[in-house]
Amino acid sequence: MRVDVEMSGGSPKLLERKQAVYRNLDERYEIHGEKYKGQQYSHIYFTRLHYMRNLLYSLVPKWKPNLPVNTVLGLEEEKECIIVGTIYKHMKLKPSILDEYSKERSKVPLAKPHNFVHPDDHLILEDESGRVKLAGSLLDPSAFVTGIVVALHGKETSEGKFFVLDMLEAGLPPQIKQPPSLKDKFVVFVSGLSIGSSTFNPLQFQLLVDHITGHLGDENEQTFASQIVHFIIAGNSVQILQGLLNGQTIAPRDQSTLTEPIKELDILLNQLAAAMPVDIMPGPSDPANFSLPQQPLNRCLFPGASAYNTFISSTNPHQFELDDIQFLGTSGQNIDDLFKYSEAKNKLEFMERTLRWRHLVPTAPNTLGCFPFTDRDPFLIESCPHVYFVGNQDKYETTLLRGSDNQSVRLICIPKFCETGVAVMLNLRNLECHALSFSTSLNV
Repeated sequence: MRVDVEMSGGSPKLLERKQAVYRNLDERYEIHGEKYKGQQYSHIYFTRLHYMRNLLYSLVPKWKPNLPVNTVLGLEEEKECIIVGTIYKHMKLKPSILDEYSKERSKVPLAKPHNFVHPDDHLILEDESGRVKLAGSLLDPSAFVTGIVVALHGKETSEGKFFVLDMLEAGLPPQIKQPPSLKDKFVVFVSGLSIGSSTFNPLQFQLLVDHITGHLGDENEQTFASQIVHFIIAGNSVQILQGLLNGQTIAPRDQSTLTEPIKELDILLNQLAAAMPVDIMPGPSDPANFSLPQQPLNRCLFPGASAYNTFISSTNPHQFELDDIQFLGTSGQNIDDLFKYSEAKNKLEFMERTLRWRHLVPTAPNTLGCFPFTDRDPFLIESCPHVYFVGNQDKYETTLLRGSDNQSVRLICIPKFCETGVAVMLNLRNLECHALSFSTSLNV
């Protein structure tokens, strides 16, 4: 992979693109022999509770060494103890399919658009033995969602509630030490191309492609472009009109409307894959399965890009290593769902919570669709990544999260490119990142 740079003297200078050792870790998110046979979602909750309870039990002796650990059924009135279970959040405004058949639909207005948090929401903790309503001011229901496993210190009241005095979360998982690096190598993230939508600007994305493949700019910019070792597309690459996907036979005149966005995407991917390794993740609007984990987009959709071994169609969530630096990311569904059913000051705080809860998609399967696994929960975070990214967000945000055991995680919110014209560039040497902004507007 080389780039010719025209020198001032007229003779071209040949630049060699830097390389990084890539390792795909998507196997845990791939569905192979597992089939849906009518099983219920209780299995995935039991698996999650079993794994997280063993983990929290190992942390309790250091947290509260002199307190007994009970089940919900074993609670005794006014006796302090510790219980471990799964949080269930009772929400007054949570949508229900039964509302469609109710004569009197809910007349309570939403305080915020697309958010179902209400002051009357309350939390319940449950394990295999039973459930108990939580009381006290320590836990703010707006900060929690259904599906989290926690340890609680408290006591049962005369009303049969559990008064919470303290809480223990699993915290950030252990992290492999970041390998030292002396050279600058960059990874570019982009999401929300939405090719086929009214907001997609083909020239805008072509500018990005030309810039990172070394076809734009002076010698310094092209030298910089030669240091880009990987390109990640985090979901929602195409936008297909939903009216065409109604389960009926598509009219011949509509077939081109359906396939044109994918053909255009293949042309762009072809240019990228010819220059560097490219990972493409499926998103909610892409031609992939709806429920998480989304399986890789079929390579037959991209005959041009698939000819290159640098083109990788990955799962969502996506986990991989570059030069022993661990990456974990989604196309944004997990954070968008947390935004609907809880509150935080920004999207980065939602990302931090998923790491501290050690679960990538805590609201699945309650409010976010997922495959009904029977013997595992692939969304459990067992090892702390060095880089954690989510796609299709409203704006670019980033921070460096520090853990209690010297963990260091770069959190990145990747904005929708079709709306912002912004891609994100990460330096593997020090995990610093910045935005790449492209505009075709003539307004200065």
